[in-house]
Amino acid sequence: MMTQVGFLPDETSSFVGRRAELARLDTALATRRMTTLIGPGGVGKTRLAVRAARAAADRYPDGAWWADLSPLYDDALLLPTVSDAVGLADHTLRMPVEALCEWLSDKRLLLVLDSAEHLRGPCSHLLAELITTSPGLTVLVTSRQPLATRGEHVVRIQPLPVDGAPDALRLFEDRLRAADPHADLEAPGDRAAAADICRRLEGIPLAIELAAAGIGRHTVAQLATRIGTRFDAPVDAEDLTASRLDLLADDSLWPRRHRTLRTTIGWSHELCTPLERLLWARLTVLRTDFDEETAREVCTGGPLTPDAVDRALQGLVAQSVVQWDGTRYRMLDTLREYGRMWLTELGEERAAADRHARSFLGLARRAHDGWTGPDQISWYHRISDTHLDLCAALDHLLAHDVTAAQEMAGRVGFFWACCGHLSEARGYAQRALEAGPVEGAHRTRLQWVLGVAALLQGDFATAEKYGALCTATALYDRDDDGMLGATYLSGLTQLMTGEPAAALEAAERVLRMTGPGRAEGEPGSSGEGVSGASGGPGGSGESAHRLRCRLITVFALTALGRLTESLPAATALRRSCERGGEYWTRSYADYQLALIALLQGRPEDSAAHARDMLAGKHRLRDSFGIALGLDILAAAIAAQGAGAQAARVYGTGHAYWRMVGHPQRGTPELGAVRENCELQARAAVGDEAYQRAFERGQADNAEVGLAAALQSGLQP
Repeated sequence: MMTQVGFLPDETSSFVGRRAELARLDTALATRRMTTLIGPGGVGKTRLAVRAARAAADRYPDGAWWADLSPLYDDALLLPTVSDAVGLADHTLRMPVEALCEWLSDKRLLLVLDSAEHLRGPCSHLLAELITTSPGLTVLVTSRQPLATRGEHVVRIQPLPVDGAPDALRLFEDRLRAADPHADLEAPGDRAAAADICRRLEGIPLAIELAAAGIGRHTVAQLATRIGTRFDAPVDAEDLTASRLDLLADDSLWPRRHRTLRTTIGWSHELCTPLERLLWARLTVLRTDFDEETAREVCTGGPLTPDAVDRALQGLVAQSVVQWDGTRYRMLDTLREYGRMWLTELGEERAAADRHARSFLGLARRAHDGWTGPDQISWYHRISDTHLDLCAALDHLLAHDVTAAQEMAGRVGFFWACCGHLSEARGYAQRALEAGPVEGAHRTRLQWVLGVAALLQGDFATAEKYGALCTATALYDRDDDGMLGATYLSGLTQLMTGEPAAALEAAERVLRMTGPGRAEGEPGSSGEGVSGASGGPGGSGESAHRLRCRLITVFALTALGRLTESLPAATALRRSCERGGEYWTRSYADYQLALIALLQGRPEDSAAHARDMLAGKHRLRDSFGIALGLDILAAAIAAQGAGAQAARVYGTGHAYWRMVGHPQRGTPELGAVRENCELQARAAVGDEAYQRAFERGQADNAEVGLAAALQSGLQP
């Protein structure tokens, strides 16, 4: 299974047995607010939780959601991870726990927290608050020990039965065939040998899977003999491997079975080549799923050449130490813990963390450089999906290489602001600025990220302060791109506080100052001017900051009612973005085109532009942008007389506004437009029908509601 938050993970291998446990869990989820599924590492808690949650999901109108806590080494990112899991991208200055409690307060959903044993205290405290304030919330936790939360119902999971039941043997055979479709247990003695292996391994699913993976190097009979020899040997209390593996779990729970799992993992480790063992250890520094390129960057060094990493990785997959889902790799928690112990034993912890940080600094650089290119969407998603690794890299760099940390926080900050990680963007930028002296473009970027995050949180005073600092720094450094960025930040702040004329004047001035000529569609241009200052991939010739600065002019012209100027400016800006593969600014150009068309009495055109905006923002997972787009689409539909359809879209928009923690927000001129169109919709269908449709949109799953809104055409 992939590491993921949000909807339930896919099952990538067969599920065997567990009928009684599933029945117990189903009853627990139906009758209890909080259930903790406990058992030792490797017993199958995660698989069982996925299957039970999937079976119960239809009982929860607001869905079943999954948060994998295993990559979190402390509780610093616990709240952001759980918030991501339930679809909250809070854009406010509230305490995160307050925002999460409010988001869940009226929802009926199932939340699964997987692998909580290392965060028992913080999880218990958080869940106590959530359950108290969210009466419709049901929680399922997997952990090696209970959380000791009030009202917690504990379900203990035992290994698969090995006597009188076929489940363990079936699991062995399934995994054998998954590795080799032609493999079977039909040779004389094979089935009896396999049953003996399962008994020796006491039905522990992870141990059985590791054993089945060893068949490629042994026959079933040979494997049974080797396992029997190992398990019959006396345990040396002073044995370093055994003592190290004791850390895998609490020996107060089923110590015999822990010893069995420890022995099996150790045996699997012995089957690995030396380079596979080294790779196993080095991979444990990664927090999230990874690809071959990341494995090479993080693990290459000494005897592990890039080619050797590739070969060793395939060897670990063959032995079920690393899982492959067709696109990404992942290591199970228990095996990761074992590898991390060997990393410590080898004395490579610092070197591995250094390589990890360098790799993700490189990712931040490439993503930043690719923002205006044709791969913007994929970079955006990659930054979002590797969030935990990026945070870990930044924490390491702040402690060991402040200059690199300052660069990284500046380069990744805008991605985080767009992805909804405003607290992290603001927090890391602040820490980087305070960590030591910083000059030039890195300083401007950090100030800019801090200001943008503050602005999106509604902290206009801080945004204004950092806009002025960015401007002063960029002027001192003679940094044209910094000036464009500062003007975007200051201009957007002025727009949000009702000063469009000041925003327009500053944007026009800086666009003139920073380029050899005006780009097509910039105010005052003939349409034949030379485009932007610093260039960029994708063919538009304009930097991201220049495109955003042009966006300020479009917003300001519209706000000032100068629609005959804002329309060509928005059209030209969209064209520039389209040429360069830039979706973020392009979507806001679509938003302005939708607003201009609505103000000019062209609601059909407005709806088409609004849907273009929504499609772009959906690809970027930008909840704030989607909320804005749904508002303007609803207004355009209402202006065409389809009151019920408009009301439903307004309801879906309200759900998205709640995701970001704000009431409906946008540029000030949208308020009057929205109010007028809501009155039109109510007049068209009546208050009662309007309210029913609005509540339907509000109650819809967000993705379902957005999909309905994106369907073109009016509905009766």
